[in-house]
Amino acid sequence: MDIIELARTLGKAIQEDQRFINAQVAIQQSDADEKLQGMIGEFNLKRMMINNEAQKDDRSEDLLRQYNDELRAIYAEIMQNPNMQAYNNAKNELDALVQRVTAIIGMCAEGQDPETADIDLSACSGNCASCGGCH
Repeated sequence: MDIIELARTLGKAIQEDQRFINAQVAIQQSDADEKLQGMIGEFNLKRMMINNEAQKDDRSEDLLRQYNDELRAIYAEIMQNPNMQAYNNAKNELDALVQRVTAIIGMCAEGQDPETADIDLSACSGNCASCGGCH
């Protein structure tokens, strides 16, 4: 089996993993949530309004501030939606899996032992923003 075949086999295994399945279900539920989709549409519209106003030579700072406040309020409401929360959680878990797999492959490409190459899971700070992957 060549390396590309092995990569495809790994891809199939990822798609059979529960984290991938959970992410797909969360995407479907988010897509089917009409209220959530409406809020996302409103968010995107507000973002376009901000961009349009910001590009004007005679832009109104008050209007930009108002649009930004409205954008933040819509974003906060979106993030409180249970389907959006489920999507974010599922996506974070899948991303962590993919980051770990990528890290192991990278370590092996640098000459580390494939049997032991892995990221240090004990070094998890709980802050995913500063992490290269775990779980």
